[in-house]
Amino acid sequence: MEGPVIVFSYRHINTIHKTMEEQTALINQTKIDSVPKPSPWGKPPQQSTPIPSCLQDVMNEQLSEDFIEKEQKNVLDTFESEKKEVDVDALIAAAGADETADDELMARMLQLEYDKQNDEELLAKEKLVNKHQKVSISFENYRSVHPAYRDDEDKEEEDDDDYEPPKSEWDKKSPSFKKNGTVGSGKNVVTKHDKVICGRKNASKLMDFPPEFHSGDGESMDMQLNNRIYNKLKRHSDAENKRHQRLHEKKEHSTAGQVMDARTRLILYKLVNNGVLDSISGSISTGKESVVFHAYGGELNGETLPKECAIKVYKTTLNEFKNRGKYVDGDHRFSRDDFKKQNPRKIIRIWGEKETANLNRMKKFGVPCPHVQVLKKHVLVMSFIGKDMQPAPKLKTVKLSTADMQDAFEQTMKIMKTIHRDCKLVHADLSEFNILWYQDKIWIIDVSQAVEITHPAALEFLFRDCKSMTSFFQSRDVHGVPTPEELFNDITGLEIQGEGLEFVAQVQRFQKEKNEECLVHQTTYTKEYAFDYFFEKSQKERADALDKLGISDGEDEDEALEEEPEDIE
Repeated sequence: MEGPVIVFSYRHINTIHKTMEEQTALINQTKIDSVPKPSPWGKPPQQSTPIPSCLQDVMNEQLSEDFIEKEQKNVLDTFESEKKEVDVDALIAAAGADETADDELMARMLQLEYDKQNDEELLAKEKLVNKHQKVSISFENYRSVHPAYRDDEDKEEEDDDDYEPPKSEWDKKSPSFKKNGTVGSGKNVVTKHDKVICGRKNASKLMDFPPEFHSGDGESMDMQLNNRIYNKLKRHSDAENKRHQRLHEKKEHSTAGQVMDARTRLILYKLVNNGVLDSISGSISTGKESVVFHAYGGELNGETLPKECAIKVYKTTLNEFKNRGKYVDGDHRFSRDDFKKQNPRKIIRIWGEKETANLNRMKKFGVPCPHVQVLKKHVLVMSFIGKDMQPAPKLKTVKLSTADMQDAFEQTMKIMKTIHRDCKLVHADLSEFNILWYQDKIWIIDVSQAVEITHPAALEFLFRDCKSMTSFFQSRDVHGVPTPEELFNDITGLEIQGEGLEFVAQVQRFQKEKNEECLVHQTTYTKEYAFDYFFEKSQKERADALDKLGISDGEDEDEALEEEPEDIE
């Protein structure tokens, strides 16, 4: 093993000799000062009385001389020993040829000294931290290792590979308990609730806590924790972990609040960078499921987007979507199984696709609603209902005259019928908060939860919408507002009797019977071949139509047609 390499340049040697010469000159000057000087008046020097020296001065002088001699001896010994190991002349010659090389050597030496000082400070700090602690914390990972000792540590690590640490109490195999939770008999009986076994088991679980939890080396000290202490530590660790995640998710992954996480910002940046959007202004509305931003449109595939657009960004947290499965169940476009199996972000993407499909269908049948422009994952770009960054007011907050409110009521009733009869949809969340008033016109928004009329709970959702709208318009003193039951029958064309809970029970009973019929039809359809089913259905419809016209659909018809010309003749 090679020893540490210490390099001395001419500069160091000159400095040492200069220091030694100065100290020697200082001692000589002290001796000269002690001799009496000749008289400045030209008188012959007189024999002066010797000044008695103080014992303290003599001792200080001797101590100084001894110190200087020891220092000179140590420097010379060090220089001679290092000169044997290192070719100082070659290094000095190289340093003399290039000044920068000499500076580099000095810098490396200073760095080694600094690392050594840093390790000593870490060791002192480690002792101070672990002074009164049962669980010690090691600062080994923060230590700076000198290059001269790295080879030694590598050899030690190689030796450690073959070294097997002694087995601790934790390595002992736990006893196999019987069904009653015991093992052994008599005085040697041990239960699964044994204090030592449970304590070691809890301590071993403590080692699986996050790295931020300073658990220490519990195995070496045979740590044992009872259930009460372990449960407290577990709750504390979970609470700290959640708090730590909340702090980071707010900046990185959280989409609560303004939903501007990294992925959303990237999608919006691409929309602007690709020219789909000219610019994004800011937030105009915040809901429990999404946030709406205002933007100025650009171009997409050569087509110009509306001057003002609305960007609906769905929140990527599932707190608001836990109970949204009931709006997807029964929709052939988005099956319940797929909705269950998807991860959170894909579920929100399905929610955006669902609203896009509903808006496109409502637009097809002339229902006033935003027009879909672009859908990118959980970001939906629509036409903006409003002007100059001012969104249209909601029906809940807008102040209308009696005539305008009456007109709004009539438009709403007409739109509800169109959505159900033509679009074959049920809004499922229709209220004064999801209706806008703009240019003397009713606009329907927020249709992500809208379901088809074949949905198992479509009639219940429709009756809920009827109750919400009739209650609102009655509170605004609108004339001619029907009851929820009357509006429901008017929209569906049914004649269900009753009021209140009785009416709801009949609606549920009717919906259940309808679902059973659909289930039987679906079972029959899946068992039979599709072509045979539709062929038989078409033949039956054709036969019924011919019967109404009084025409037979068989061989008798051909015979009658053949005999008819003879009768005419």
